[in-house]
Amino acid sequence: MTTTSNTTKSVFVLDDDDFSQDVMAGMLSELGITEVTTALNGKNALQQLANMSTPPDLLICDILMPDMDGMDFLMELGKLHYKGKVMLVSGIAEDVLKIAEDVVRADGIQLLGAFIKPIKLEDLRRAITQDSP
Repeated sequence: MTTTSNTTKSVFVLDDDDFSQDVMAGMLSELGITEVTTALNGKNALQQLANMSTPPDLLICDILMPDMDGMDFLMELGKLHYKGKVMLVSGIAEDVLKIAEDVVRADGIQLLGAFIKPIKLEDLRRAITQDSP
């Protein structure tokens, strides 16, 4: 196991694909992060986050999801006053992902980056261990 040297201890993964969640949880485990919570849709994620006594240090969010996409979810997340960091992951085109990244940053969210799926372990490690977004 390769551990990270930062303060990220808990991660919330929002992705409508079970396999993608499992892969992400496995990579996070390799980085020494074992406190991982998951949700398959934005509405469920908002409910879980609202009920957490301690919010996660990092939220990893897919962009394209049914019912409530990642962008709508992030707008609603602001109402919960989430102060943690966010990473975007998606299978959408890179230029669309860049636009999503710009929108999220403009909303004042601490964005660690936006990545095309499948994210590489080294990219995940680098994003999580960076000192500033």
